[in-house]
Parts: sequence; structure tokens; C-alpha cells
Amino acid sequence: MKKTSLIKKFEVFEKEFHEISNSIMHTNILSNQYKILLKKYKKLEKIVNIYNSYKEKLISLQEANSILETDSDPEMKEMAYLEKHKILEDLSFLEKKSQDILFPIFSSSTTDTEEKKTEDYRNAIVELRSGTGGDEACLFVEDILRMYVLYFKQVGWKYEIIHAHKGSTNKGYKEIILDVRGKNERKEVYGNLKFESGVHRVQRIPKTESQGRVHTSAITVAVLPEVEDIDVNLNCSDIKKETFRSSGAGGQHVNKTESAVRLTHIPSKITVECQEGRSQHKNFEKAMNVLRSRIYQNEKEKKLKERSIKRKCLVSTGDRSVKIRTYNYPKNRVTDHRIHKSIYDLVGFMNGNIQKMIDLLKLDLDENNKIHK
Repeated sequence: MKKTSLIKKFEVFEKEFHEISNSIMHTNILSNQYKILLKKYKKLEKIVNIYNSYKEKLISLQEANSILETDSDPEMKEMAYLEKHKILEDLSFLEKKSQDILFPIFSSSTTDTEEKKTEDYRNAIVELRSGTGGDEACLFVEDILRMYVLYFKQVGWKYEIIHAHKGSTNKGYKEIILDVRGKNERKEVYGNLKFESGVHRVQRIPKTESQGRVHTSAITVAVLPEVEDIDVNLNCSDIKKETFRSSGAGGQHVNKTESAVRLTHIPSKITVECQEGRSQHKNFEKAMNVLRSRIYQNEKEKKLKERSIKRKCLVSTGDRSVKIRTYNYPKNRVTDHRIHKSIYDLVGFMNGNIQKMIDLLKLDLDENNKIHK
């Protein structure tokens, strides 16, 4: 990024920082507005502090250049040269540091493109569900779950199972929901995983197939950006809470107490269950997290339809005909149909080596954006 472009960005955020600072000082501000403004204030404060350091370094750089150009003392020139070298290193460090903070910042004046970039830096809710294929589809859900878990380990992300529903033969999963979290502000969890949303088709010989025939099954993957309280306003009166005993493994405590929670958002009829934890309170918090994300996604899709955007972000059906990716075991091949790209290392891919495909999808998206601009 050029220095002039970076300074312009700094100036925009500095102006907003001072405006928010003045707004916070007003005593008549509402509690909910205060929370939103305070969150923005803290993020912008980091940028303003970097900008102040950046300006100081630029002044010092001018002074060093002035000595090098005008001073005749060799010792002074040598000192100025060393100082200039150190200042340039400091400026480079501050520029890199500003990049890490500038991109995730959410401003009230962000455009749709900027909002999407900001959304990319959120944590994610990942939902896997079996589609066509019966028990084989349930087993493939488990295989894809393992693939993602190995990928999370590679990139240093943490995950937690929010809800799990075993298959009919107690093998594989009919449904499993994960809460995936990165380590720092530049985690880009949703920004990477969002490309996984859609129907994943598998072609292989099931273990139960005695005649060696290749079967085709499908599962769906839905990836939602994690949403905070300030993103979605939920009224308690709109939420129906039910508690019940967990049906999964977990010992006597989990199975004999009503620790499981089911939440229903009455206006949208969205229902969420969480039964993995021993505490009803923690299960409630996790369920609310998923509920907010689903409602946020619903509202987002409505907005996209209103703007006549034809591409759907998520696929809600398990029909094999609308697949985004095929995993062909006999040919050791994984193919992404959106970019017509095949990788002939299915074993490695299923062991979590999926970043190459994600990067190709990102590149294709960038190219399409350039074409349509």
C-alpha cells in the first residue's frame, strides 16, 4: 500500500474516532448505542495510536533526510544514515501492523464490499447434514468432519461441537454443528470456510456393498458468520425456550437432567438445539449463538434477493444435481465444479489439505469481481 493511500485511510478513521469520542461524552446517549459506539471507539483507538506513531516517524525521517542533504559533517551524516535506516524499518513495521487492524475494522459507512471483507474476519458456525444416500451419507458427514478438524489443526483454529445427531445405525452423523474460532483479529475463519457452503458429493464403494459397485451420496455444508448481540436484536418474547434430557452419550448426569436446550425464534420459526454440554446455561448460550447466526443469515439472504443477486450463499438441499464438489475415491480425485478444478490427491485432501482449493476459489472470486466492476 502506498504511503499517501495509507495516510488517507488513517485520516478517515481518525476523523471517525474523534466523532465517536465526542458522541460518547453526551449524557443522553442510549445504553445500546453506547455499547456499539464504545466497541468502535476501542478498535479505532488502536488505529489512531498507530497513526500518531507513524506521523512522528515521518517527521523524524524528514529531519534525517535534511541532515543528509545539507550537513557537511561526516559523523552527523553517518548518524543520520543509521537513524534513517532504523526509521524506515519502524515505518515498515507500522504499515504491516496497520494492515492487520485496518481490514477487520467495521465502520458505519462501509460499502457492501467492505462489509463482506469485515465479515470474513469473523468466527464461523459450520453445519454438516446428510443428504441423499442414507447411511452412506451419514458416514460421509463424519469423514468431512474429520477433514475439517485436521484442517483446523493446521491453521491453528479451535472448534467446539454445539449439536450432534448420530445416524440411524449409530454410525456417522445425520447432523453436526461446530463453533469454529481463530486465535487473533486476523483469523479470517469465515473468509476461508464460506467457500465450503453447498452440496458435497461422494462417489465410492460403501463398506456394506458386497458386489463392489460405486455408490453416489451427498451431504450439505452450511457456513455462517458468527454474530454478536449488536448485529442482531432479539426480543426475549420472540424466543421460545424448551429444556429436555440429552439423548446422546455423556453419562448419568447428562442423560438424567434436563440440560439440553431447544430455542425457537417464533417470527422466523427457526429452531436450534444444543445438548453437548453438561450445563443448561452453557447450552443456552451456545444455542443463542447459532440462532443469532441463522437469523443474521436469513436477513442477509433477503437483502441479496432484494438487490437481485442471483447467487445463493448457502444450499439448503441435499440433491446431488446441485453439487459444488465431488470426492471420487476410485480415481483419487476431488473436483470443485464452481471453478472446474481437480486435485488428484484425495487422501491428502481428506487429511485436511484443503487450503489450496480455498485459495483457488478466492482467486476466482477476485477475478470475477474485477470483470464485473
